[in-house]
Amino acid sequence: MTTIDVLKALANERRMQILDWLKDPTRHFPPQVDGDLESDGVCALYIAEKLGMSQPSAGEHLRVLAAADLIVGTRIKQWVFYRRNEKRIEEVRAAMKDL
Repeated sequence: MTTIDVLKALANERRMQILDWLKDPTRHFPPQVDGDLESDGVCALYIAEKLGMSQPSAGEHLRVLAAADLIVGTRIKQWVFYRRNEKRIEEVRAAMKDL
């Protein structure tokens, strides 16, 4: 992951919305059958539904965020659950302050 990957990820309103929702997943998403919203993350299907887009389109946004290491995916059964990588987000915030 490079600085450019992070900037590309943050330059998109939909991806910023995903990061915001994942900050407080229990407020923005319904309970899940598999995976805990807080510890495991939110199922990619729920994220796609909330974005109002197809799973492949939402998956591309999630792929970009994951490539920038801003979110972490965890596979549970046949689904992938995403949560924020708070450590990386804090590093990015600190780096932005130095600019």
